[in-house]
Amino acid sequence: MAMSFFDQFATPSYLGIPLIAIAIALPWVLLPSPSSRWISNRLITLQGWFINRFTNQLMLPLNIGGHKWALLFASLMLFLITINMLGLLPYTFTPTTQLSLNMGFAVPLWLATVLIGMRNQPTVALGHLLPEGTPIPLIPVLIIIETISLFIRPLALGVRLTANLTAGHLLIQLIATAVFVLLPMMPTVAILTATVLFLLTLLEVAVAMIQAYVFVLLLSLYLQENV
Repeated sequence: MAMSFFDQFATPSYLGIPLIAIAIALPWVLLPSPSSRWISNRLITLQGWFINRFTNQLMLPLNIGGHKWALLFASLMLFLITINMLGLLPYTFTPTTQLSLNMGFAVPLWLATVLIGMRNQPTVALGHLLPEGTPIPLIPVLIIIETISLFIRPLALGVRLTANLTAGHLLIQLIATAVFVLLPMMPTVAILTATVLFLLTLLEVAVAMIQAYVFVLLLSLYLQENV
């Protein structure tokens, strides 16, 4: 039983072919495409309003050079939110519970922000490794610590997203199993547990959206340091 709880995180396959590519491509199929008409339906209007508000909020602390990343950040935000939300449906697979996928997003984007900083303002980028006013004996130690913290950033991005979604899915499955076990023996306790399960599901919906926002927000903060 303990091992079966983790079966939901195994990549599904059909005839030996992994289906993770379909799970990754599905969100783009579900998103409505913009219309060339002046008057759009409510869904496209809501989607456009959400993207505009999110992009304005995200690009606010960045200078003009960082605004080139607006399309990438908005697309990544919608992609992560859609995948995380679809993963809460029964009998579905959540690709963002795979650390390899999250690291595949985090490492190239983090590396791009670092390379942009090294190219545009190398002195400022390297200056982040040594805080101003550091005593001379502590300079080698602080440089090593700041360098390690710099390279830990993509790992923290990927692990944070993976751990939060994995923990939520496991907790939902554990409580759901408890509801089915308790229902024949103690119906009242089972109903109370089902209520907790419903509230936890609402919390996981919020976590799915918040974690996608935090992922993109941290990337924008890393970009802010280098543009």
